[in-house]
Amino acid sequence: MEPGQIAPDFRLTAVDADGEREVTLADFRGRPLVLYFYPKDDTPGCTREACSFRDLGAEFEAHGVAILGISPDTASKHSRFIGKYTLPFPLLADEDHSVCEAYGVWKEKVNYGKTYMGFERTTFLIDGDGVIRRVWPKVKVEGHVEAVLAAIEG
Repeated sequence: MEPGQIAPDFRLTAVDADGEREVTLADFRGRPLVLYFYPKDDTPGCTREACSFRDLGAEFEAHGVAILGISPDTASKHSRFIGKYTLPFPLLADEDHSVCEAYGVWKEKVNYGKTYMGFERTTFLIDGDGVIRRVWPKVKVEGHVEAVLAAIEG
């Protein structure tokens, strides 16, 4: 997916402090959205990324921007992760990788000589009309959330 393209719609189970519900991309029409894909709840990099979005959440909210995180974890894992770190935004369960595939972030990876399929940590900034405005592929966690916020502010 590239800037200027229409973001693929989806219907996934979202988990937040209020429980579970189904959400679609269309639910966020009229409001900018940060959609970030991450590999796994409660791992060091994913925790730092989620907590950075949490810590800067008021600044995103001040610009009217919603935040959603997506990983292949189950809704129950998301619930524990949200509770442990007091995450104020929903996490979406993409257990079958269908949304990851639609966004092009389900990729072949190599680690210690072993090849496998997995998430490529990627963030999308989607405008209120559902158009992708920015893409951050192969995200390095350090400084990433600040870069996303800077793009929104600039």
